[in-house]
Amino acid sequence: MVNETPQPSEGAVEPRPHVSIVLPCYNEQDHVVQEVERICAAMDASGYGYELLAVDDASTDDTLLRLRGAEPAHPHLRVIAFGHNGGAGTVRRIGTQRARGEIVVWTDADMSYPNERIPELVAMLDADPDIDQVVGARTHEAGSHKLLRVPTKWLIRKLAERLTNTRIPDLNSGLRAFRREVSLPYLRLLPPGFSCVTTITLAFLSNQHQVRYVPIDYATRSGRSKFHFVRDAYRYILQVLRMVMYFNPLNVLMPLALWLLGIGAAKFVFDMVRQPLYVPNNTIMLFMTGLMVASMALLADLIVRSRNGT
Repeated sequence: MVNETPQPSEGAVEPRPHVSIVLPCYNEQDHVVQEVERICAAMDASGYGYELLAVDDASTDDTLLRLRGAEPAHPHLRVIAFGHNGGAGTVRRIGTQRARGEIVVWTDADMSYPNERIPELVAMLDADPDIDQVVGARTHEAGSHKLLRVPTKWLIRKLAERLTNTRIPDLNSGLRAFRREVSLPYLRLLPPGFSCVTTITLAFLSNQHQVRYVPIDYATRSGRSKFHFVRDAYRYILQVLRMVMYFNPLNVLMPLALWLLGIGAAKFVFDMVRQPLYVPNNTIMLFMTGLMVASMALLADLIVRSRNGT
């Protein structure tokens, strides 16, 4: 069940905002109002018409109460309350679907991202119609489990760059602005967890939508992190592979197939030199496995290219 702040009374004409900011909120009672004030102050000063969709994801503290209390002072704030916890990806998907603005901004409510720079990201989209998404690329890592998190994220990012043939300064930044119309076909692909930001990045890149990266500072988050290193890192890797397979399976399967065929060919030559006219079973298995993977790659690519929409 989702409870939403009542809209203006009948007969009132509310102008359509240009920007919709989706703000997931889960157990952020100590600083959520401060984050709302920071975002609203920056947007009010920018002159952009906007709405701030603060979505309480079934918090167990007073986050929702604090958001309700902030509504009278912030006319552009719309509070949405989830009946049960759906995850950051679910919040961002539903928030984007309900957004009325042409440009959607995703960010977090933990005081880690420089949300005062949101107008700057929006201005870049307005200035260049060829850009479909602007991502705030963090210049350093300030999250928990830093010693494990930094190399793991680096490896996942390099894997994504290899599979998409694109340089990606920050694969999973939570601060980004994009054109809502472009994102709509990909919203159903968003997972419920943190890897939703990785998904929207890869969806845009895999479909040749131009993504611009802007260096940003990243502060230590306020409150307790919801990131679980082993579980979420595993999900990130799976999501990178899943998204590239969904849009460009040849990039994942064909290199493996060529490696198997190449190793099989080299071993066949070695076998012929060592014992002419005798082909061991493992050589045949290498060839057959390579051929099967190559066939799967071509079949998957055919399905992708014959698919309507996404």
